[in-house]
Amino acid sequence: MCSRREADLWIERGWVLVNGERVSELGSRIDPQAEIVISKDAERDQAKQVTILLNKPVGYVSGQPEPNCTPAVKLILAESQVKQSGDPEFKPWMLRGLAPAGRLDIDSTGLLVMTQDGRVAKKLIGEDSGVEKEYLVRVEGQMIPNGLALLKHGLELDGKPLKQAWVKQLNEDQLHFILREGKKRQIRRMCELVGLKVIGLKRVRIGRVMLGDLQQGQWRFLRANESF
Repeated sequence: MCSRREADLWIERGWVLVNGERVSELGSRIDPQAEIVISKDAERDQAKQVTILLNKPVGYVSGQPEPNCTPAVKLILAESQVKQSGDPEFKPWMLRGLAPAGRLDIDSTGLLVMTQDGRVAKKLIGEDSGVEKEYLVRVEGQMIPNGLALLKHGLELDGKPLKQAWVKQLNEDQLHFILREGKKRQIRRMCELVGLKVIGLKRVRIGRVMLGDLQQGQWRFLRANESF
């Protein structure tokens, strides 16, 4: 229904009723059998939250800015929006609380999801998220024997085995990855373990949402009929 942070806000704003009584104190204990009703105000507030799809260029960090780096949210400008029928008008308040739902490192390009909606964030980066993420990867070097099989299943990072991946070799310098997890610089580190160096990485899909024809630096709103 909402993120934990949103739930705290709903309680503070008096939008949660327990057995017909408004509760506004965080940490209140209630009977597990109590009737909990959420005010329509919460639904209206949630409906205003935006989710944005950005084609991130190289040179921008997806999350907290690092020294001498520019956060990708700086690209969310009215002039870089690709407008679609039915979109809301872009307003500066839409940048408040807008956070990346998943990593895309500074040297990578492609689909980056930024959202104010805790439900979207949980689906994409929650502990039990199994949403697929698809990448086109350009490499150089000589892959070790059985390297492709290892990329699919059998590698470890940070002392933990990786989930099974879908990996196809498109040609001698290009690989196609589909992952169901997102460890830091995962594809680059996986490729290093089999003798390859990544020289280009582009994310083209998250769940059922495609990057499509968004150009680098452009963004659009997630449409009402789209979901991950």
